[in-house]
Amino acid sequence: MNIDEQMSSLLGALYEGPMEEPLWHSFLAQVRELLGAHMVTLLLRPPSEEDQVVMLADGGSLSAIKSYNEGQFVLDPFVNLPSREVVSLHEFMSTEALLESEFYRIVMEPQGWYDFLGVDIREENELDVRFRVGRYRGAKAFGEQEKGLLHSLMPHLERSIRLQARISRTEREKAVYAGAVEQLSVATIILDELGRVLSVNASAEALLEEGSAIRQEEGRLKLADPSAGLELEELMKEVARSRSQKIPLAVRAMQIPRSAAQPELGLVVKAVPGDGGAQGRATPSLALFISDPLQAAEPTQQVISRLFGFTPAEASLAMLLANGLTLDEASAELGVSRNTARTHLRSVFAKTGVSRQTGLVRLILNSVAALAGDRGT
Repeated sequence: MNIDEQMSSLLGALYEGPMEEPLWHSFLAQVRELLGAHMVTLLLRPPSEEDQVVMLADGGSLSAIKSYNEGQFVLDPFVNLPSREVVSLHEFMSTEALLESEFYRIVMEPQGWYDFLGVDIREENELDVRFRVGRYRGAKAFGEQEKGLLHSLMPHLERSIRLQARISRTEREKAVYAGAVEQLSVATIILDELGRVLSVNASAEALLEEGSAIRQEEGRLKLADPSAGLELEELMKEVARSRSQKIPLAVRAMQIPRSAAQPELGLVVKAVPGDGGAQGRATPSLALFISDPLQAAEPTQQVISRLFGFTPAEASLAMLLANGLTLDEASAELGVSRNTARTHLRSVFAKTGVSRQTGLVRLILNSVAALAGDRGT
């Protein structure tokens, strides 16, 4: 196989990598072979400290990689490279400095490592990517040819990683809403982009079967009160438009009348984040959350945690902000630094699709009002 055929195969494996298990397994193996290397690693570090770091490798010792991940990485001097610049270890630091380093003595020498090529890709609020290629002692040092080949792969690697992140995000979002269908104590109904019912949880199923206020007909929802039915249609259209136009995710609320002897149901319509259906398949588009005042309600903080996938710390911060506290006041109330609070806030913004605290407060108040009322946190 000539170099053009090898590169074609390599790029094919790179773009198929997001669908592989483990990720990019074929690509890493082909890079190792093409560069005459003994190990190739790809590290993906998410911007949030609460998300798991992904370490992928081909070649090398599994036990050595495990030891590195469990603590030896703090000794590694070959980090924080100039973004998108391919650098060799021997260019990055002198031979004398390397031989005197703890990393060489504890990690490289026992494993027989001699040289590494590396490239880092960093973007604010994006994945921190570290790509490394290593050779054992006895092999020649990496040269300009290997550096040039690795450099030519970097734009493709970035696109492939963004593709994987998009796939992963979509799968997580689907999982969140699929999980919400079963886990929320309020009735939960997931609709596709055409308003057809995709799934319901047990509470929603009981509500639809009872049918006095809302029921399912031919795969679609129908309200007993005609004016409420028209209002729901308008709310769903408004939220669906916000989703299709990539506007920060809308949440709208309304009340559903029942018989005079029963209190109204509270309903929240929320856009399901995502990029739409693939190849005509129905995908989650809208989520309807319906609460019955006659049933026990979840505490407000649990409601927003389930609605938006917040961690407990994020939910606590969001509730304090919604109650009128400033970020400084909220951080003091939570007993965390302002920087920690800002980190939580960035994650909250990412999960809700808003970019300002005023928008977040409005979103939280709108979404929980119909579901949790004033039942507290």
